[in-house]
Amino acid sequence: MSTEGGPAAGDAAYWRRVEAVLFAAAEPLSPADIRAHAGDGDLGAALERLAADYGARGVNLVERGGRWLFQTAPDCAHVLARAREVPRKLGRAALETLAIIAYHEPVTRAEIEEIRGTQTARGTLDALLEAEFIRPAGRRETPGRPVQYATTAQFLAHFGLESRRDLPGLAELKAAGLLEPLPPGMALADDAARAESADAALAPDAPRD
Repeated sequence: MSTEGGPAAGDAAYWRRVEAVLFAAAEPLSPADIRAHAGDGDLGAALERLAADYGARGVNLVERGGRWLFQTAPDCAHVLARAREVPRKLGRAALETLAIIAYHEPVTRAEIEEIRGTQTARGTLDALLEAEFIRPAGRRETPGRPVQYATTAQFLAHFGLESRRDLPGLAELKAAGLLEPLPPGMALADDAARAESADAALAPDAPRD
């Protein structure tokens, strides 16, 4: 057994600092963010230990898109369903736009409209930004330097994805017509069917934080 102040004590002090940083965080943290507050140490070992310690608890430590956060355990999500603030339900156009961004990021508004085959209302992107599912991702170095959009760690956490690799298959969604431009004049006629595909692709299986 290690004596007080030895290596084991030092390791315990570090993972407790990491735990405190993650517990107090208002958003998912990258390893660099954690180190900025917890200091130097074996971060990988600390995260592994905390994930194991919290694995059977009511809250779990999970990684989403390379960032770490505490979230309600899936089997306990229903307990807080009435207590937590529920984000405004996204409309079909927003879900379709979100799916396109997720599969093509970084992508510009013009590219989104080309893929959808119809114009994207400003309010659609505003709703996704307000929900913190997308973020500005710099400007495309083309004439006009349009803003590009990409998904966020909050998007991954909400839909229970560790990374974008966990999204449904691209070929599958293309076969459904979601990710292909429609011929002129068909956007309105096929809009409902394509929006339902987006809804099915992105809808979480159960309520999540």
